[in-house]
Amino acid sequence: MDKCIFCQIVDKEIPASVVYENESCIVFRDVNPKEKTHLLVVPKKHIRTIDDLSDDDDMLMGAMMLCARNVAKLIDLDGYRLQVNVGEGGGQEVYHVHMHLLAK
Repeated sequence: MDKCIFCQIVDKEIPASVVYENESCIVFRDVNPKEKTHLLVVPKKHIRTIDDLSDDDDMLMGAMMLCARNVAKLIDLDGYRLQVNVGEGGGQEVYHVHMHLLAK
C-alpha cells in the first residue's frame, strides 16, 4: 500500500511548513488555508478516519488536543477552533486522521 501524503510528511519524504513537532504529532500549515491561521495537527501513527480508532488510541487523541493547545500558545492565538472531518460525507479529503486548527 502506498503511503498517504501525511505519512510522507511525517517521514520527511515531502516538505511541509512545520510549525511544531513532538513524539506523537506533527503540525504544519495547510497548503489551501481557509482562515488566516490554518494548521493541521496530524498524529504520526496512520489511522484512516476517526471511525477506525481503536480503544488503544485514546492517549493519542488526547495528545492531539494538547498539541493543538501548545501550538496555539506558541503562536500566541487569543482564540481558535478545532475541526475534525470524518469520511467523505464529513468533508475528509486526506484519509489520515487530522485536526484543523483555525483562527481569524
